[in-house]
Amino acid sequence: MPLSVSPRVTLPDADITLEFVRASGPGGQNVNKVASAVQLRFDLKGTAVLAPAVKARLRVLAGRRLTDEGAILIFARTQRSQEQNRREAFERLAELVRRALIEPKIRRATRPTRGSKERRLETKEKRGATKQLRSKKRFDD
Repeated sequence: MPLSVSPRVTLPDADITLEFVRASGPGGQNVNKVASAVQLRFDLKGTAVLAPAVKARLRVLAGRRLTDEGAILIFARTQRSQEQNRREAFERLAELVRRALIEPKIRRATRPTRGSKERRLETKEKRGATKQLRSKKRFDD
């Protein structure tokens, strides 16, 4: 089943591979015999669904989860059941892609207004005057 990230973007099954491995942590005796941890691999380099700009943002957001082959590796092992870990891995991938889909606003440099310059200089004068009052007065001046 393809992973729906947003109304516009759905990640195809071909780009996602799941592997189930044994997990440490909660589960009691189950830990030794059931492969409940999920290793999700998303082929970021090979996917055609995402735009190049989104891929670039996703590479940055993925950080150390990005492999040398250009895949995002998500390891979910906090839950006791395989199904819950699978759901968690998919949700973490979807959240990562959702964050990458948001295009950052371009900051345009603006000049300070005349009023803000005047206010800044006024507060500087007041601060200087306050510090002058704190200093010790010499009589030879």
